Amino acid sequence: MAAATSCGRAALGALCRDGGGAATRWRRVLPPGRPALPWVPARGAAAGPGRAVTVEVGGRKMELSSGKLAKFADGSAVVQLGDTAVMVTAVSKTKPSPSQFMPLVVDYRQKAAAAGRIPTNYLRRELGSTDKEILTSRVIDRSIRPLFPAGYFYDTQILCNLLAVDGVNDPDILAINGASAALALSDIPWNGPIGAVRVGLVDGETVINPTRKEMASSALNLVVAGAPQSQVVMLEATAENILQQDFCHAIKVGVKQTQQIIQGIQQLVKERGAVKRTVQKLFIAPEEIVEMAKKLACNKIYAVFTDSSHDKISRDEAINKIRLETEEELKEKFPEAEPYEIMESFNVVSKDIFRNLVLNEYRRCDGRDLTSLRDIKCEVNMFKMLHGSALFQRGQTQVLCTVTFDSLESSVKSDAISTAVSGIKEKNFMLHYEFPPYATNEIGKVTGMNRRELGHGALAERALKPVIPQDFPFTIRVTSEVLESNGSSSMASACGGSLALMDAGVPVTSAVAGVAIGLITKCSQGKGDIEDYRLLTDILGIEDYYGDMDFKMAGTNKGITALQVDLKLPGIPIKIVVEAIQQATAAKREILQIMNQTLAKPRPKRKESGPVVETIHVPLSKRLRFVGPGAYNLKKLQAQTGVTVSQLDEETYSVFAPTPGAMHEAREFIGEICKDDQEVNLEFGAIYTATITELRDSGVMVKLYPNMTPVLLHNSQLDQRKIKHPSALGLEVGQEIQVKYFGRDPTDGRMRLSRKILQSPATSTLKTLTDKNSIVLGGAVPQTSTSSQ
Repeated sequence: MAAATSCGRAALGALCRDGGGAATRWRRVLPPGRPALPWVPARGAAAGPGRAVTVEVGGRKMELSSGKLAKFADGSAVVQLGDTAVMVTAVSKTKPSPSQFMPLVVDYRQKAAAAGRIPTNYLRRELGSTDKEILTSRVIDRSIRPLFPAGYFYDTQILCNLLAVDGVNDPDILAINGASAALALSDIPWNGPIGAVRVGLVDGETVINPTRKEMASSALNLVVAGAPQSQVVMLEATAENILQQDFCHAIKVGVKQTQQIIQGIQQLVKERGAVKRTVQKLFIAPEEIVEMAKKLACNKIYAVFTDSSHDKISRDEAINKIRLETEEELKEKFPEAEPYEIMESFNVVSKDIFRNLVLNEYRRCDGRDLTSLRDIKCEVNMFKMLHGSALFQRGQTQVLCTVTFDSLESSVKSDAISTAVSGIKEKNFMLHYEFPPYATNEIGKVTGMNRRELGHGALAERALKPVIPQDFPFTIRVTSEVLESNGSSSMASACGGSLALMDAGVPVTSAVAGVAIGLITKCSQGKGDIEDYRLLTDILGIEDYYGDMDFKMAGTNKGITALQVDLKLPGIPIKIVVEAIQQATAAKREILQIMNQTLAKPRPKRKESGPVVETIHVPLSKRLRFVGPGAYNLKKLQAQTGVTVSQLDEETYSVFAPTPGAMHEAREFIGEICKDDQEVNLEFGAIYTATITELRDSGVMVKLYPNMTPVLLHNSQLDQRKIKHPSALGLEVGQEIQVKYFGRDPTDGRMRLSRKILQSPATSTLKTLTDKNSIVLGGAVPQTSTSSQ
């Protein structure tokens, strides 16, 4: 055993230091007579020194580097713009996944240290993913997923690590470019690179990668991911009712700028000499099995897809019946074939038949032409107790939207890290999207919100936010519950949400509608270029599944408020994007006309069951009485009546009541605690007769008039002599004394009186007090008026 241990130690060698100090070097010591072994880096580790390229994007320099950090990853890149830096790593397994899809996971995490902050949770460390992190991860996923080879079913993970955030440049764009560079530099099969920029519109001028300050005044927030040859891979946009021509111009400018980034990544790949790995297997259906499936099922599938009497359920059942029959026959003819090859062969045949119907015969499975909408029905005021509600039905997609008002205190507060990164502190409008399993005739767990629901809700929220008034006195929550789903439920949420807001009496600037546009393409066999294509308006779920694009656009009659483009192709020309925008614009106007027949403009008043907000003017002299010691009165008011009180400024409070009845109770409560607030105007420096109501160790409690709350006249203001108790002066309860009035303490509003000053000649000037001395509920704030005598 000892000999084995000795032999093992000799085989490993030892590490000895040459010299010392800061420049310490390490050398490997091998046993005598043992030849030196070559050092072989791990898979994915960079063998050479770090390299970097700098590209100019929008007049500013962006640096892309690799080879210095995270060298054990298959691919690693650092992207820096200004003082914001993001490191992205890519790792993919070499053994295939049992999944029947591309198992890609993208995680974008905001690090507190990168923003110079410490997390404020109880553990003081990063916990679960925030909404911003999830939405950014989805944008990165949608940008890179279309460029993986077909049938590449290998677990792949992209991690985006924020190294530094300067609060000026948003790191999400850097993360997309970093993911592109990491994949391009790795040996992972991927048909990139891509480039991404953010396009803003400030004072009518397009700005590339605008700073956080510029974004605050930008009417457009457009993220463009582009591929070589000016192809579009992904679009994500929020707009303040941007005109169609301005939007198309911004896309063209953005795609042009992405080409600079792509060239920079290509140069970095060339310098590094990255070589792609040879994968064990691509999960693609064999030609001979596909041909046999076509012979067995082609006519049956064609008959189902050309029968427009089918709805979603019956069509799926008919196709599944054909699938089971065909797969059984294929298994008999190809007993050695893997289950996936049998299933995928049928899928290939079904997809080809469906797409050829659209491409060659201009026919859709539900009988519509390429630009027609499904039947649309709208209802509002579904339930009287709700603040606002609407039911939007488009074909077999049905969405119930509700509106709820609450106090401004209920607005969403961003954490310190998100605020430092994105600058958004709070928002008083939110839309929450729910997709229960029964919407597609399935069963499943009803748990918390998943990434898909968050993404769809964020899209509908961005579509409606530009028409919400900035000074609305409530926090607005729109809930969108999908009751039936057969395509484009997020755009149905935008339509239903718009109707629900108008039903609730929210003074929106315009109604909003949304629609989804699909794409069917025919590509050349060699290069994969698009030879022919068809755009489909208001796509069904099956058209999304078999199609190449999910193009969602929402807006008003005037312009565009939100857009999201997901592709299954490695890129499409700008020409197709512009045509899709034009086709969506025409459909959007048609939908708005139908919606206007139900409710054309917001209701002039909110519902009687809705909440009420009133303002209270509380002068400084009365603030202590209104709030109470330790905010006792406010706490009691909120506990007994259910209202929420928030301070707007030094003398103004806002009272939110969930119902008019609660506001009535709050008025009575406030009137009770302030019932003796009928104070006469006292003159500064005037002498008044005060009545002693109580003797205390510290002084006497006095009243200047009958309904006044007693105030303390301290021992130090009773006499020129120093006394420890008022009884030393012979004072008694009920006795009247002369006091001089010196206004109120500016900090707590207490009345300042003195008896001592009357024992010396008066030196003060008489002045008239301000008439801001009454608590006013729901009225105008009195103006200050002072005069001297």
